[in-house]
Amino acid sequence: MYQKTLLVLLVLLLGAVGCTQAQQHSNETMLNYKQPKSMQPKVVKTEEEWKAILSPEQYYILRQKGTERPYTGKLLDNKAKGVYCCAACGFELFTSDQKFDSHCGWPSFFNEMAGDRIKKQVDKSHGMTRVEILCANCDGHLGHIFEDGPEPTGLRYCVNSVSLEFKKKD
Repeated sequence: MYQKTLLVLLVLLLGAVGCTQAQQHSNETMLNYKQPKSMQPKVVKTEEEWKAILSPEQYYILRQKGTERPYTGKLLDNKAKGVYCCAACGFELFTSDQKFDSHCGWPSFFNEMAGDRIKKQVDKSHGMTRVEILCANCDGHLGHIFEDGPEPTGLRYCVNSVSLEFKKKD
């Protein structure tokens, strides 16, 4: 009797895992998202650990999916050459060559660096459906992506300055 119960539980568990994986695959296909290539170990911290290392504004935006006021970000008008990294974990996300002035009030990029650095997911908050962008290394909220950017991609990665740190090229 015990073995039959275990067998039934195992079959049910495997079925549930298969359904979950099928739904995940469907969502990833819809957003053209691939699992990030492992360039460094994924950063996993508790909310208390994030609160200890991030400023209150960084915590609000990166962990609670907030938004900074438009035209107030420190990197909006940055024209220096370098790399834009996640402010929470330091993962390199965008280059200065990918940045453009979209006149939207937030730093904008037409592409991300190679290596699946940005995770995309559906965001249905505020009565609209958008695609949220997160750091693929720590799941920090960066902003949203829109299809009104310049060529060659036609995309606009609209990013909160608070979510980014800039490393100037020597």
